Amino acid sequence: MKASDRAYASLRDDIVEWRLAPGTVLGEVEQAERLGVSRTPLREALARLMADGLATSQRGRGVVVSDISLDRLGELFELREALECKAAALAARKSSGQRFGTLRERLAAAPALLSDDDPQRHEYYALVAELDEAIDEAVGNDYLSQALEGLRVHLARVRRLAKDDAARLRQAAVEHAAIAGAIADGDPQLAAAATAVHLSNSLKHIRSTQAKEATHG
Repeated sequence: MKASDRAYASLRDDIVEWRLAPGTVLGEVEQAERLGVSRTPLREALARLMADGLATSQRGRGVVVSDISLDRLGELFELREALECKAAALAARKSSGQRFGTLRERLAAAPALLSDDDPQRHEYYALVAELDEAIDEAVGNDYLSQALEGLRVHLARVRRLAKDDAARLRQAAVEHAAIAGAIADGDPQLAAAATAVHLSNSLKHIRSTQAKEATHG
């Protein structure tokens, strides 16, 4: 792996996982030293992060981790609905169904893993990633898959705003099972509708969580 690719992957993971919070200055000297690369590949990595929308250039500060604006969260979910509902419908038309039938069963069992005390969110998120991958492969549209890949990076950051609430994760698992089931049954309209319901509930939960924090803050 090239030094610039390695630096990009590391910085992207740190941003997505909030180890580098919004507003953090990505100083060339500091980050190059931290990542063990020279400044040239680091600049290439920073340029890619800015192209992804994960970082931005600010006058007087240099490159900083981009903010997540709650005011624009609705816009992000509008795009998400357009892409994900279409992908789910296409997958229902094109898929043989067997893989999604298995995913439906696994997702239906997932709520049992998500306890209030110690929600196994990483296992659940890995299962959701399998569903995303299965949909991408079933659709077989590189343009749509690339658009979804770019969107999912931002969604991974947004997920942290939901605070990994166990009750919401359990409900989301049920919603994902419904999506997988509709695709397995070859029902495009139901697959799109189930996806729309999931996205609406996710957005409502994030907004509710942030409103409570603002009130208590």
